[in-house]
Amino acid sequence: MMRSLWTAATGMVAQQTNIDVMSNNLANVNTTGFKKSRAEFEDLMYQTMRIAGSINEGGNRIPTGLQVGMGVRPVTVHKFFTQGDFQNTGNPLDMAIEGDGFFLLDQNGQDVYTRAGAFKLDNEGRVVTANGYALQPEFTVPQDTVNVVITERGHISALDRNGQELAAADIPVYTFINPAGLNAVGRNLFTETEASGPAQQCTPGDDNFGTLAQGFLEMSNVEMVDEMVGLIVGQRAYEVNSKAITTADALLQTAINIKR
Repeated sequence: MMRSLWTAATGMVAQQTNIDVMSNNLANVNTTGFKKSRAEFEDLMYQTMRIAGSINEGGNRIPTGLQVGMGVRPVTVHKFFTQGDFQNTGNPLDMAIEGDGFFLLDQNGQDVYTRAGAFKLDNEGRVVTANGYALQPEFTVPQDTVNVVITERGHISALDRNGQELAAADIPVYTFINPAGLNAVGRNLFTETEASGPAQQCTPGDDNFGTLAQGFLEMSNVEMVDEMVGLIVGQRAYEVNSKAITTADALLQTAINIKR
């Protein structure tokens, strides 16, 4: 009975983590470039009372063993980098990546990566995020610019009123062999880790990598219906585990009352 109390407690903790992850998904349903996460679990160690295949007193081999599990624990929170829906903004500095890839930003000297392409101009004319992190390679829009054009292949041009190119650069995209291994640091940013592998720079559109869409933003890939169903299932699983604790407590109380 004491074992069942602790086992059910691990189930409640696991479902709390599950609900926390889904709540974060729902909270970011309108966050540009957000990628949903899923909590994954594994069973804990088992108490083995009889080993499968052992020989009993009569010399017969036991076909199945006797093991009692000790509960569950979260093993990972997996992030899914599936494509989100596109929103047409008409803003020439907004960019969405159609396919695989990340933008490279400079966060106070540190390389960070993002799928959120809501770029703006700072007081120096540099293309930056809302937090002031400059898009790499750094591109400055001249003061006389009347239009900014970005091609699918990542070529950005600042044009004057006569259509003459005042400044130009090429925006690469960066891919990882295991994007789920990236470290999420908030602000729609990710950093490279040993698990993600090193960033690979490529030209948009090369080797089936993503292309750029000017005037569009990639929205969150969270499906609200899936998350709501998951919340219901998680809530019920939490209740079932709490019921197991209540049942174990009632059995324990019955055992205590035997002496009376």
